[in-house]
Amino acid sequence: MGILNVTPDSFSDGGRYLDPEAAVAHGLRLVAEGAAILDIGGESTRPGSLPVPPDEQKRRVIAVIQALRERIPPEVQISIDTTSARVAQAALAAGADWINDTSGALDDPAMLPLAAERKVPIILMHRQGTPQTMQLAPHYADVVEEVRGHLGQRIEAALAVGVDPAKILIDPGIGFGKTTEHNLLLLAQLDRLVELGFPVVLGTSRKRFLGELCNQAHPDERVIGTCATTALAVMQGVAVIRVHDVAANRQALAVAWAIAQACAWGMTGRST
Repeated sequence: MGILNVTPDSFSDGGRYLDPEAAVAHGLRLVAEGAAILDIGGESTRPGSLPVPPDEQKRRVIAVIQALRERIPPEVQISIDTTSARVAQAALAAGADWINDTSGALDDPAMLPLAAERKVPIILMHRQGTPQTMQLAPHYADVVEEVRGHLGQRIEAALAVGVDPAKILIDPGIGFGKTTEHNLLLLAQLDRLVELGFPVVLGTSRKRFLGELCNQAHPDERVIGTCATTALAVMQGVAVIRVHDVAANRQALAVAWAIAQACAWGMTGRST
């Protein structure tokens, strides 16, 4: 999943693709590098960010979605990154195929019914607090179990309004109300989320905790650290990797996938 932020203030690439032509060109570049999904958003959810009104989000993303839908292969999916059902509805009408809701569909009660009605995949993410407050003092007694339990509740809420279980994905929300320690504990136990039986999405790309671990202050210098988390995630059964740098992470994914398949083959061979 390639990230396309049509925003002035995203933590890593804010302002680079605010112009629609630049956004479309970057989306095409991500597809050429191997993105199977483009995740397009018009609202930054970085720590401390403020909400963007739905009409402004639509102004930023709808023309970009329409232009990309006309120019990318039909098998490449487009995801709308928003917590607003109004924005999601407009994006789906413009050609988007998925909804990616960083609030886990808690911010807008109309989001889950929309996903059910339109029969589209929806990513439900865990987030402690809001973007304005989430990094002030994140706290958990057991971060893995609490995130797992919360995502289980959001799955039940989606099922209760008729969302097709085959179209539900979950995301632990790395960096969304988590310290570096919390992020590392979740990354070490991603298989506990995979056990829930729904595809897991992981978004670590260029995030601050990688900068802390690798001593890299600028987000653009955290690509190698991101690739390490991609390989780790694939080995644990994660289904979708959300990244800024598609080509590099495709390489990490390909190698990790081959190793995972070899491990599975080896276990089968030994059992026979």
